[in-house]
Amino acid sequence: MTGFTASLGARKNVPMKARFDIGRLLLEGRAFLALIVIIAVFSSLSPYYLTVANMMTMSSHVAIFGILAIGMLLVVLNGGIDLSVGSTLGLSGMIAGFLMQGVTLSWLGVVAYPPVWVVAIACCLVGAFVGLINGVLIARFRVPAFVATLGVMYMVRGLALLMTNGLTYNDLGGQAALGNTGFDWLGFNRVAGIPIGVLVFAVIALGTTILLGRAAFGRWLYASGGNERAAELSGVPVRTVKISVYVLSGICAAIGGLILSSQLTSAGPTAGTTYELTAIAAVVVGGAALTGGRGTVRGALLGAFVIGFLSDGLVIIGISSYWQTVFTGAVIVLAVLLNALQYRRPGKRAPVPGGPAATLTQPGQTLPSRPV
Repeated sequence: MTGFTASLGARKNVPMKARFDIGRLLLEGRAFLALIVIIAVFSSLSPYYLTVANMMTMSSHVAIFGILAIGMLLVVLNGGIDLSVGSTLGLSGMIAGFLMQGVTLSWLGVVAYPPVWVVAIACCLVGAFVGLINGVLIARFRVPAFVATLGVMYMVRGLALLMTNGLTYNDLGGQAALGNTGFDWLGFNRVAGIPIGVLVFAVIALGTTILLGRAAFGRWLYASGGNERAAELSGVPVRTVKISVYVLSGICAAIGGLILSSQLTSAGPTAGTTYELTAIAAVVVGGAALTGGRGTVRGALLGAFVIGFLSDGLVIIGISSYWQTVFTGAVIVLAVLLNALQYRRPGKRAPVPGGPAATLTQPGQTLPSRPV
């Protein structure tokens, strides 16, 4: 009789576990649904929104946010945060502008004009170095990620301002006679109608997806972000992983700075201000948990498109830039609340005397009597 009762209870539980939960489906797909709603609303408000030309323009803007978001995703998966990506983006542009204007070699009495590929590599190395500083401070010296990256953010922004005393490098097109032309290729050229920046964004997204899904580094990253101590005991090089994600985040920020400077054909020391918040917003909207260990590249991409298409839509219909900041902040708050709902842990209920817990007793055992 007992076996029959147990099997009957098990059958009753099957449909409960297998039932279709529409609420959870909507919660997990909220970024995709939000993107559809944004496109539908702004398309109805402006006839110019849903055009091929405007979509390509908005995708160029989203590419910068998306590259930053991918770097931020790696850091967030590790349970950290990187507030220095906006400053690193600005410094990368300033380094590019400095090199494009020519480097004076006083001991040789000449001015060197490096080719564009050298400029790009130099900027990526600068971004990697900034990320390395963040990673060492956090992994080696145990400085909280928020504090370490906040300090580095101010230092990097200060360096960008000191390079020109707050002035901007203009006309980064170069000269054919000097052999340094082609910098505008990133910002204006297209392949099959697709902007180069968008293609770079797609390549970085694909590479990161393979890294997280196919490589051992991806498993290490998710493990260390979910439970750092358990991952360390399992043989995961936690410290190396932590430093690596900040280095990769710095490189992504440098690439974003190159694309932005190319699009503007100029480099200013204040470029990228508040971009770190946009990157965090994209990651959170995409469903990543700020506590680490949960998140996907697909979600970060959707989050970047939601933020980018929303901002550009507000510009097209003539909304003030101040209101754009308000809307962006509201999106961040709403995304954090939805993440809290998605990843909340159900509380454990105390067993009710005489209730289902009574079936857990073994033969010969009795539950403690209730006090009168």
